[in-house]
This record gives sequence, structure tokens and C-alpha cells, in this order.
Amino acid sequence: MRTILIVSLVLLVVSCPCSLAVPVSDTLPHVVIVATGGTIAGTGSSSGELLNYTPGTISISDLMATVPGLNTSASLEGEQFSNIASDQMTPALWLNLTLRVNELLADPDVDGVVITHGTDTLEETAYFLNLGVHSDKPVVITGAMRPATAISADGPLNLLNAVRLAGDPAAKGRGVLICLNNEINGARDTTKTSTEMVETFRSPDFGLLGYMQDEKPAFYRNSTRRHTAASEFILARGTRLPRVDIVYGYPGMDTTALDAFASGGSEGIVLAALGNGGYPESIGDALVNLSARGIPVVVSSRTGTGIVAPGDTALISADTLNPQKARILLMLALTKTHDTAEIGKMFGEY
Repeated sequence: MRTILIVSLVLLVVSCPCSLAVPVSDTLPHVVIVATGGTIAGTGSSSGELLNYTPGTISISDLMATVPGLNTSASLEGEQFSNIASDQMTPALWLNLTLRVNELLADPDVDGVVITHGTDTLEETAYFLNLGVHSDKPVVITGAMRPATAISADGPLNLLNAVRLAGDPAAKGRGVLICLNNEINGARDTTKTSTEMVETFRSPDFGLLGYMQDEKPAFYRNSTRRHTAASEFILARGTRLPRVDIVYGYPGMDTTALDAFASGGSEGIVLAALGNGGYPESIGDALVNLSARGIPVVVSSRTGTGIVAPGDTALISADTLNPQKARILLMLALTKTHDTAEIGKMFGEY
């Protein structure tokens, strides 16, 4: 009897169509994680160290190994693009990162890309990608406010959610997405609002796009401005990104900063203006003269929210873009034209 039972069990196991025999890549979305460094890959001297830590010390392979459930959420690859603090990000790195993402998304086997990044300049990298990536496949950028060694580190869940989002068909065609703290925001409208809180990323004018709920995205709105596959900005190796500088407005300012940037080779200026685009009369003529010299001036606001209404026709309204994002759009616009009217149209479309 025991012999018959054992033989029966063996036959049952051999004949069972067990799911373990199915390759992961045949059943799950293929997502590539591109790591750039930041707090999400940072380490401190103790679990309570939340401020004086070193960003960009953990490799992408080690980071992926610390996240439970990551390998069952997608068929994954990891690439170490860089391992730096995000305050060391540069336009040249933005360009190379964008080109690499375009290469990855051109592979028909790749369903989406996740980028891990430091939070200090995450919004700028996201917006550059939003203008330079030419695919409707999901691109999700994530990071962390607490280092990997911290108690209650936020990085693992942020990375897991980002991978799930990038592999979900519902994320297609929505532009570059920012996913932290279970929230999904659009690259254009999002800004960092706190130096230390995990809920730092906000879209103050229009609100977030959705949430991660029960391991899946729930979307409530779309970004209507041009992005990714609809963008006119075609980047390539060797593309020269013009220098664009930001001048901060304040009561009593003079033209010193404007003059210095112009003489230093700036090809465009963004003014972080007062309120709804205001600035002291002492710099008005200098702004118009810069525009007349072929150095376009975009007027944004230092308030952090709200639209800047068009004013002097020689100047360009940033619409609702904050100064750091207006700088990026102006930089890319200058790769196509120096005409103020044409650049103004771009600020109304992107």
C-alpha cells in the first residue's frame, strides 16, 4: 500500500502543470531600472541618522536585492548610470540620461523604465526627460527622503511602487511620472516642497495625477501639455545645450547679476520675478535690452505657484512653470530658435 501511495504522489508531482516552470519574463512586464544615485542609495552611520549621511553609496544591484517583492513585480534589469548626489547633476548628464532612456525604450521587449534619483534636483531631471524622451512607454522617476540605512526608510516601497507603475499599461502615454510616498505626479507640475518630509513632492497648481493603490495605479487626471512622444525637441549625442541662467528678483535689485550673466556667455535668462511677474523698474530696461541683443528673457515667479501673465512683449511668460523648469524649457527651445515669439508659443504648449 505504501509503495502504491508513493508512486501515485510521484506521478502527481511530475504531471502537475506547476507555474514555477513558466519563465518570469514570459509573464511579467520587462522593466529596466536606471540608477543615478541619491538618498535612495545613501548610507548613514546609524539607523537614526537622517541628515548627515552620504548619498550614492549603494549599487543598483544591492539596492534591488533589499526590496521584498521586487523580482515578482516585473522582469528586471538594473543599470548603474551614475552614483552621485543629485546636487551634482548637470545638463550634460541630463542629455546622456535621456539618450539612454530613448535607447532602452526603443527595444520592443522593454515595457518601461524606472530611474532612481536624488530628490534635490529630481523635478528638473524629470522635466528634461519629459521634453526629451520620445516614447509613450512609461518612464517613472523615484527617490527617497531617508537613506537606505535609516529606520523606516522610504526608498524600498518607493522603488517597488515605481516598478509596478512602470510595468502597468495604464501608465502609458502620460509623460514622465514621479512616484514617491504612494503618490503619482506629473513631471511638469511637480516640485519639492520640504527639505526633509517624505511627502515633499507636490503639484501645487493642479494636484497629483493619482495614487498607487493595492499594487496598481489609480489615475484621476492627465497632463494636457505636450510631452514625450509629442515633443518637438530631438536630442542626439553632440547636441549643444545653451547656457541659461536664473536671476532671483528682490526689492532694490540692480542689473549687476544680469550684466554678469550676459558677459559670462548666457544665451537665455529666467527671472524669478516678484508675484505675478513683477520686478523693480531699475532692471526693466536691462531686461528689454537683453532680449533685443538676442538673449531671450523668460519671466517666472519666485512664489512657487500661479500663472505669470504676459507683460512686455519683449519678454516671455513662463506660464505656470517655476524658474528651474522654465530654465529647462528655455534651454531646449534655444536649440531650435532664438525668436522670442516662437519661444513664447512653446511656453504656451509645454
